Amino acid sequence: MEKNTTDIINNLKDMPAMPNIIIQALNVVKNPNSSIADLGKIISYDQSLSIKVLNLVNSAFYGFAQQISSITRALALLGMNKAKNIIITVAMKPLFSSERNKDLWEHAITVAIGCEYLASHFKILDPDDAFIIGFMHDIGKIVLNMQNAEFTDKIKELVNDGSDIIETEKAFFATNHAEVGALLAKKWKLPLLITNAIKYHHNPMASSMPKECTLVYIVDTLAQDEFDTSLINEKYTDLLNIKLEKPEILRDSIMSRANLLIRELSD
Repeated sequence: MEKNTTDIINNLKDMPAMPNIIIQALNVVKNPNSSIADLGKIISYDQSLSIKVLNLVNSAFYGFAQQISSITRALALLGMNKAKNIIITVAMKPLFSSERNKDLWEHAITVAIGCEYLASHFKILDPDDAFIIGFMHDIGKIVLNMQNAEFTDKIKELVNDGSDIIETEKAFFATNHAEVGALLAKKWKLPLLITNAIKYHHNPMASSMPKECTLVYIVDTLAQDEFDTSLINEKYTDLLNIKLEKPEILRDSIMSRANLLIRELSD
């Protein structure tokens, strides 16, 4: 399967490139000598991104009391890591922009919001890290769709009828979206945490970071249209030391907040 995964990445025409603005933002955040002002300078060079970030910061999603007109002020209110997440979310949208990927875009936002919430509420990991691993977890599906859209349409039909997505993708592509997405993340030189969450979000116990991958697994399961509570068993909740007594209510809360962010980013 590893060879097939590599072949898909290496042979695919128009392989998605990591947006340069994300590379710059990640480098700023990694540098201990960087400041919010440095991040603001990067955004200010991209007028479209600046407008989108300011619109989002001034939206009902964040609900700041006063109108924010300065990028640097906006980023200062958010903090470095949350600002980085906004940049990544906005800059990645073009990869999800086709009508074929609309559902995937909305699912990515939903899982990001859910991971952020659970990470914060149960003190599982840094909520900003949780947001980004949730957002990026299904990036491999975009690659498979670019490789063969007819196959991915058929896979969706079979999965909707109850087939396992990993096994079904393997039957069509001899690999799966988790493996492909992880390899793409490596090519993009994304942090190990993100790569692990992408690769193991369907099999978190196989990861060297089982808690983080289990968080994505649980929220990904909650966010499915055909939500099945039996898929979230005690093996997963015990690992995170959490209790999900009313998962349907939790799901509704996550979906409601995610829909608010989706609306704000829809323009």
